Amino acid sequence: MMIANRLKDKWVLITGATSGIGKACAEQFAAAGANLILTGRREDRLKKLQITLSQTNGIEVEIYSFDIRDCEACKSALTSISHPIDILINNAGLAAGTDPVDQADPDDWDTMIDTNVKGLLTVTRYVSEQMRERNSGHIINIGSTAGHEAYAGGVVYCATKFAVNAITQATKKDLHGTNIRVSAVSPGLVETEFSEVRFDGDKDKAAAVYKGMKPLVADDVAEIVLFVAGRPDHVNILDTIVVPVHQSSATMVHKSNKE
Repeated sequence: MMIANRLKDKWVLITGATSGIGKACAEQFAAAGANLILTGRREDRLKKLQITLSQTNGIEVEIYSFDIRDCEACKSALTSISHPIDILINNAGLAAGTDPVDQADPDDWDTMIDTNVKGLLTVTRYVSEQMRERNSGHIINIGSTAGHEAYAGGVVYCATKFAVNAITQATKKDLHGTNIRVSAVSPGLVETEFSEVRFDGDKDKAAAVYKGMKPLVADDVAEIVLFVAGRPDHVNILDTIVVPVHQSSATMVHKSNKE
């Protein structure tokens, strides 16, 4: 109840809101009474979310469909928003491929860097400017355990998530002395569309990642994002690392042979 009281009627911008953690965040913030600004590439999904969440929760929901890698599209959308953005959840991100550095596709590198790093920076650039003018706001970046520990086959994905970790820390320092909070939530294995995207739509490969263990689900992470956002204004949680109980590091995952 206390969290809902603090978030009610606030405006929350969520990138990558059409699936996974972003969609779960939209649902949970809507249930807490926050108004939403949702972005993503799949306009049909955004429209469905807009209708469902507004009707179910009695809140306002605005949607903007664009590719976060397109800097001009980002700028155009963000500068056209008339509401003060109280909370920014930088969720949009992906992994592409698991090839070693000497065999990887540079196009995959561009996709990950442009989305996970440059896209996040572009959104933060224009939203943080508005927040500084009001001297209030909260930026929450969705990081990863891959931003704390690198692993083989993830050379560029890990690099992008290390960048998110650094961006979070540097943004807090850039905004030092203001009332703007900056946080990250860094999950381990979460069963969403993430692995399907990473394996180019191969559902069997994606399912094998989680076989023999119980991964996190999107709602687990969204609950933590909601908690971080719902702290009193003087409390800033800089980072939160969350993993399933059978994961102890990026590479240590206990799997049972039982089906």
